[in-house]
Amino acid sequence: MAVKLEVFTSQTCPYCPMAVEVAEEAKKELGDKVDFEHYDVAEHMDLVQKYQIMSVPTIIIDGEVAFVGAPSAQELISKLEQKIN
Repeated sequence: MAVKLEVFTSQTCPYCPMAVEVAEEAKKELGDKVDFEHYDVAEHMDLVQKYQIMSVPTIIIDGEVAFVGAPSAQELISKLEQKIN
């Protein structure tokens, strides 16, 4: 079963594009082991409330906040590999 990776961003955030780029890189490296979704907080308030997101970018792995802010690709891949193995 794939690990669920969710990235929450806003259009005005200067750090959010980097978080999306890192998530896409992790998806490319790990392939089908990761199910990646990207959400704009303005359009998904139900999920923002569910995860109690207070700032962006926020990265959720399997329903738990893993990062607030943009991690390096290696940090994210490492965290995902821990969930996969």
